[in-house]
Amino acid sequence: MSNAFRELLRRVGSGPHTGESLSRAEATTAMRLMLQQEATPAQIGAFMIAHRIRRPTGAELAGMLDAYAELGPQLRSLAGTAPVTVMGIPYDGRTRTAPLSLVTALVLATAGCPVIQHGGDRMPTKEGDPLILFWQGLGVDWAGLTLDHVQTILETVGVGFVYLPTHFPLAHGLVPYREQIGKRPPLATMELIWAPYAGAAQMVAGFVHPPTEGMFQTALTLRGVSRFITVKGLEGSCDLPRDRTAIIGIGTPNLATDAAIAAGAPLERLHLSVHDFGLENKNVPLDSAAQAIAQMQATLAGEPSEMLQSTVWNSGFYLWQGGAAESMAAGLQLAEQLLTTGKVQQTLHQLQRAIAPVPTY
Repeated sequence: MSNAFRELLRRVGSGPHTGESLSRAEATTAMRLMLQQEATPAQIGAFMIAHRIRRPTGAELAGMLDAYAELGPQLRSLAGTAPVTVMGIPYDGRTRTAPLSLVTALVLATAGCPVIQHGGDRMPTKEGDPLILFWQGLGVDWAGLTLDHVQTILETVGVGFVYLPTHFPLAHGLVPYREQIGKRPPLATMELIWAPYAGAAQMVAGFVHPPTEGMFQTALTLRGVSRFITVKGLEGSCDLPRDRTAIIGIGTPNLATDAAIAAGAPLERLHLSVHDFGLENKNVPLDSAAQAIAQMQATLAGEPSEMLQSTVWNSGFYLWQGGAAESMAAGLQLAEQLLTTGKVQQTLHQLQRAIAPVPTY
């Protein structure tokens, strides 16, 4: 048993009246002890459920991210001026709506805006379809690659994927606790703002509940992240919805003083509606992973569909925010052009070759 962890557990598990938040440094220590399994299974499970009930603070999330930066993988900084977009998407997958981020990542890479995603296998408690499953369906299997191979692909194609079981086994070792406690731990919130990248990046994080957005603001500001976007997206992802107004926050680092952090540094707020851009208000349902993969393949071929409209809507926003387009309208136009002319499909083929090159004899 870890006596140091026991003290931290006592702090967060003392109930609503006597429980205390951890400092950033203490949260780093707690996360480190869990990742390295120096805390016992009983201690880890108790901490996760107690922290879930009390809810984490932004400072605690920042400390947990500090431990991930210390012990986890990091892709090396890329040369060039284009910002790297890191997409924070719930690890426990999708059950209701088809994911848009895979084809969006290919669109951005085609336009010269590199993208990093991360995740694992099917994960409790939602047990939805994970990103890795859809990538594999597109002929791109990140699971067996070394981190150096992922680095090379990121540098040459503009897309990278950090896969927990292979690239961060310490974090993957905590997955069984999620099933055993029956609830998403605060770890699942922290993952949405984790950037496994050594350079400056634009962090994009999806959220469902407004208080989560406030935690993101504080944690990212404390860690010195100067570019970030929050999206009230589909199933907590950073995929923009079409059936309702997309609620988006843009980080304002120039306002990130100590006082602003304490008060909740303000965001530039965007409200985007498909009606303002001539699109229909209909999301693409997830009937099955196989069907969604087929829809993605048709979209990459430029075939008109609801998936094409949703992908243009999502990609257009990120092209704009990534600096490849001067406005949302210009981003939509560029996304549609890249998709319907086959250029994004060519990027997919390049990615497939980079991951599984044709052998030469």
